Amino acid sequence: MQIYNRLLDHFGPRHWWPARTEFEVIVGAILTQNVSWKNVEKAICNLDRLGLLDPHRLLAAPLEVIAEAVLPTRYYRQKAERLRGFCEFLLREYQGELTELFSLDIAELRERLLALKGIGKETADSIILYAAGKPIFVVDAYTKRIFYRLGLIPEDANYDRVQEFFMKHLPPETGLYNEYHALIDALGNALCANRKPRCTVCPLADICDFCSDISKSGNESEADGNVPRPDIRQ
Repeated sequence: MQIYNRLLDHFGPRHWWPARTEFEVIVGAILTQNVSWKNVEKAICNLDRLGLLDPHRLLAAPLEVIAEAVLPTRYYRQKAERLRGFCEFLLREYQGELTELFSLDIAELRERLLALKGIGKETADSIILYAAGKPIFVVDAYTKRIFYRLGLIPEDANYDRVQEFFMKHLPPETGLYNEYHALIDALGNALCANRKPRCTVCPLADICDFCSDISKSGNESEADGNVPRPDIRQ
């Protein structure tokens, strides 16, 4: 919580996930795989202009039309198929009603989402947290990088271990998990870059092992994520 409070003081509330509907959150979660959010916004605007931010209409649209709309997001044909696959599942199993899907408990909802082709743990958990409004912590590359550099998780910690670490040490509150994940991404995007992180202006610099290493080296410009690390605190 100390880390959370520092990030909140530094960046302020992030108002994430930016979407008007639960379905739009799901669309964004699928499209944002391996691409920047700026590109996802372009694709969502394209879908909106075509009237396809609706599961019934999106499923009825030709695959080529969907693919062209999501062109800015890379792997656009594959992502178009993923979107249609989710819509097909939603209409087949839940008559197109997200409230029915989201009435499942977290474990069952997660299991159903992970069974869909192209839906991995980060995407499923983003849907559960930001669309369904249920408390599950979302882990991404920024989370692993930052908390490894802080000395709180091993470098090779997998998704499940990192998620368990957060959920063990935080109360199960949707709002907290929502804001914390968004703040982590703000830090990773703005300051804690993979190469040449901006340690001197980081709000966590004084408690970060990585920043301490850079300070001792006397040259922050050489920070590239490969500085020898001290023993990890368990």
